[in-house]
Amino acid sequence: MFQFVDPLIVMRECHRPVSFLIAAKSMKQKAIGFLASLVHPIPVMRPQDLAETGHGRIHLLNPKTDPLKIHGIDTQFTQQFQPNDAIILPRNSGKIQIVKIISDTELVIKSAITDKRALEHLTRPSGSAYKCLPHIDQDAVYERVYEELHNGRCITIFPEGGSHDRAELLPFKAGVTIMALGAMAKYPGLDVKIVPCGLNYFHAHKFRSRAVIEFGKPITISADLVEKFKMGGQEKREACSSLLDTIFYALKAVTVNVPNDQTLMCVQAARRLYKPAAHRRLHIAQVVDLNRRFVIGYNLYKDDPRVVDLQQKVLAYNQLLKYHGLRDHQVPEINLRGWRTFCLLWYRIGVLIVWALLSFPGSILNLPIVITAKALSAKKAKEALKSSSVKIRGRDVLATWKFLVGLVLIPLLYGLYTLIVFWICLKSDMGWFKTLLYPLLTWTMLPFVSYASMRFAENGVDVFKSIRPLYLALVDPAASANLRQLREKLSQDITAVINEIGPAVFSDFDSSNVFRSDSTSEEAVSELASGGRTFSQIASEFLTGTANVLLHDSNIFNWTRQEEESDSDEQLYFLDKTGNTTTTNNTSASTSDVESSK
Repeated sequence: MFQFVDPLIVMRECHRPVSFLIAAKSMKQKAIGFLASLVHPIPVMRPQDLAETGHGRIHLLNPKTDPLKIHGIDTQFTQQFQPNDAIILPRNSGKIQIVKIISDTELVIKSAITDKRALEHLTRPSGSAYKCLPHIDQDAVYERVYEELHNGRCITIFPEGGSHDRAELLPFKAGVTIMALGAMAKYPGLDVKIVPCGLNYFHAHKFRSRAVIEFGKPITISADLVEKFKMGGQEKREACSSLLDTIFYALKAVTVNVPNDQTLMCVQAARRLYKPAAHRRLHIAQVVDLNRRFVIGYNLYKDDPRVVDLQQKVLAYNQLLKYHGLRDHQVPEINLRGWRTFCLLWYRIGVLIVWALLSFPGSILNLPIVITAKALSAKKAKEALKSSSVKIRGRDVLATWKFLVGLVLIPLLYGLYTLIVFWICLKSDMGWFKTLLYPLLTWTMLPFVSYASMRFAENGVDVFKSIRPLYLALVDPAASANLRQLREKLSQDITAVINEIGPAVFSDFDSSNVFRSDSTSEEAVSELASGGRTFSQIASEFLTGTANVLLHDSNIFNWTRQEEESDSDEQLYFLDKTGNTTTTNNTSASTSDVESSK
């Protein structure tokens, strides 16, 4: 989940006005608060935003005989706590609710501590550091949400309660269920629908990455749950818990969830190497759906000896790729004869120089933005990592701040360039017409120059990445041949195992066509930047289409790669990257390209 970028994506694809729950802390930031105020937000005060470091240290003296009493060393419980507040232990190892404050050094907690990590902190002779988490009454927020729903408006809620860069969903907060059930309890006859929305990013922390947004089937809330909610007490908690479970599994159905990055890497590699009987290009939404099916199968059979063996082989294969400095989709490229490889290598070096020269003007013009965005986003990511227990690398913050910095600096920098041109015109004593014309042309042309240079740079990066496998094929043909054979053997093993266990996992499994059409329909799935012919797509055709036709290897040398003719699966992953830069109507994406740096 990527902080302020997610709401913009949802707004773009929802096709109706929506309101967002947003942290009150974010609303206090000038730039973010101003932008958020334009979309009718509902500010929410989060306890973690008000948490403060506790004075002294705390410990549990008698975990067996007196498990509910916390003792303090140089603490100020009466000043820092109120009943119903909570204590947060280091590294998010425990959250303890307070029932009663006895004195500055003694308090009573709600229930005995059973978590081993929490007990380890609290039973140390020196005690444990802690944070004070205040209890906040959110009744005013709930009432406002009830009114919004009663008036027929749409509320967008991120039930995890915060941003993170993990490969799986965090535990959900119960607030979303209280809002839905509470609105229906307050306004009889109101029918609240909950639509699960999954955001699946590909390299979200990188510039011009892609995303797939998928809408699941609406959840209908039963009248029985509403009645149980009205009863209060244990029945209310059971109703909220039941609905929360429903929402959780509905969101799992539109997202890809794995316990760690290594598992995700293995799943993605297996999906890339899998060869169904029917080969075809994949829409990026089908990539997400296929990843999800692979995750389901992996979770069911992860202890199966066949799957364990394949996982070890995939890890070894990826380590070998890393050693050679290659990506999986580049392995088929190293299958040319020696003299062809030599000529193609030097040809691509020449093409790389051409793309570098074409991208140079825009690169220099936008260099201040790149440097500032990189430095500031890295700083913010480090700060977020220090204050969070759920983030892994802070890539969600990294992506958000790159976006925000670019949003602010691009118009400012272009305005500065325009003012410089205007000042030069004044100093040159030109006529009033040229003095006004040249700055106006500068302001108008800068976005086009920058976009053209960016596209040229992207093509140059593609060519640069293709040089490494050619060099390897030239200097070490034996290793290249071994890598191709290993990939082919691993692909066959993966395909055999999946075709064997697939029917037991999915009733609709078909080894000749594993690509479902229902979940990747235009109504359910939207790929950002896909659809009609936008200005960006037309410009992409104009800037790169003709250039690629003129500079493509086959047009210069009249060559055709053998692997492209004999193996359409390898063609899928190798040619699709080029397809992205030369066509606008095809929205398929190279899965190995978009995921290889995970």
